Formats: sequence, structure tokens, C-alpha cells
Amino acid sequence: MGALDGQVVVFTGAGAGIGRAVVTRYASEGARVVAVDITDKVKELADELGGVVIPVVADVRSWEGNVQAVAAATEAWGRVDVFVGNAGITDAARPLEDIPGHQLKAGFDELFGVNVLAPLLGVRAALDELIRSRGSVILTGSFAGANAAGGGVLYTASKHAVQGLVRQLAYELAPDVRVNGVAPGVAPTRLKGTTALGQAATDSVLDGTREALPLQEIPTVDAYSGIFTLLASRSEAAVMTGTMVSADSGLSVRGIARPGGRVGRTDAGASSGESR
Repeated sequence: MGALDGQVVVFTGAGAGIGRAVVTRYASEGARVVAVDITDKVKELADELGGVVIPVVADVRSWEGNVQAVAAATEAWGRVDVFVGNAGITDAARPLEDIPGHQLKAGFDELFGVNVLAPLLGVRAALDELIRSRGSVILTGSFAGANAAGGGVLYTASKHAVQGLVRQLAYELAPDVRVNGVAPGVAPTRLKGTTALGQAATDSVLDGTREALPLQEIPTVDAYSGIFTLLASRSEAAVMTGTMVSADSGLSVRGIARPGGRVGRTDAGASSGESR
């Protein structure tokens, strides 16, 4: 018996990276998933996982795309229990002074359209079904949602906004719908850039990233799937709403002198069975 047996999920940003890994985990836990992405890569999930996944190619910035995804779930399985707003793009850490003034509005509109407007549209499209099922919402935030220098000015502002969405929606939708979020730090993915700023997809892990992390390891995209599963579970997260779960490999407690107190010590990383 899986942790999500019988639950129906609408999941955006499912075509690659953390989203693809979580959809795969959800399917293994007994969920049925409408997997949404702007690219055709999302169709590969149906090939891999079979009839428990329905792929929908749609632009999540549009009301119609979100309605299409919810309709696919209700037509196939008669309900929606979880909406996961995971679609997101980056600004490649572009500071304000490096954005030409004439590009700023277009860059803002594009990035906030995907990172902030899209989850609002998705929640609104699924809202009646979520209230009916007393379901839950999970939004993907970021380390940049509570800290500076996790991205550029547009990305950081957008992820701070996602933190606000989690808290406000949790308040507005209680007691019928739980609303939580996951704030990853780093993961080995390629993030879509902001087209209006002339950006292509970029690697999210840069040289030196591992050494900067207190945990001294680059997590895999699969490392986050357990947190998303926990938050979707009706039993394990029944008392959680309005919470943004930080999963940042310790970035928020990184020290000034070195990333972790034992980093650099000759005995750092010694096995827990070593006598002291």
C-alpha cells in the first residue's frame, strides 16, 4: 500500500528535474497524476509509467491551460486531491543593474507569469475539486524565497512571493484545503531562463557549489521526492498547513568562515560508529 493510494494529482512543471522525479515517486506511491509541462517531454512519463499518468502539454500561464489539466483529471478519475505548482523559470542570477531598462517589464511579466501567476491560476482552476475532496496544495519555492543571492532580483522576488502565496492561501482555504511548500536549495537540473532577457536554459549547479554546502554533497533530484510525498499524504501531514519546508542542504545556516563547523577537519565525515 502506497502513501498516496487513490489520490489524484495535477502536477505542473513535470517534464524534467525535480518535477519529473516527484511524479515518478507519486506514481510508485499509488497516485494518479495529470503531468503538465510546456514541452513534449512530459509525454515520456506516460510511456514510462503507463496509465497512471496523463500528460498535458500546456502553458501554465494561461487560464485555459490550467482548466485543461483539471478537466483531464476529473474526466479520467472524477476528482482532484492535490495540486502541485512546480513550474518555474530562472533569471540566471541577473542583478538589476545588468537588466536594460527597456527589457525589465517584459522580463518581470514572463518570470512572474510562470513563478507566481501560474500557481495562482492552477489553484483557482482546481479549487472546487480540492474543497470537495478536502485536498491539498503544494507549491515549489526556493532557498531564494527567504534569502538574498539565491538568484537575481526577479527570481528572488518571485520566490519570496511564492512564500506569501503559501501562507495566504493556507489562511484563506482553511480548514478545507491544506497549503504547503517545498524550498529546495540546489539540484542537478537545467533551468529554463527568461526569454525576454535573452536567456537559454542553464545548469543550476555551478563550479564550487558542493564545497559551499554545509552537507558537502549535491543532492539528486530524487532527494526531494520524499518531502513532496509527505506533504501530499493525508495522514502524515494532516497537521501541516502554511508551512514552507526548507530543503537547502544547510545553506541557510552556512557560516562566514566555512560552510560547516567540521568542514576541513581531518576527522570530518568519520563514520558514526567511531568511538569518541
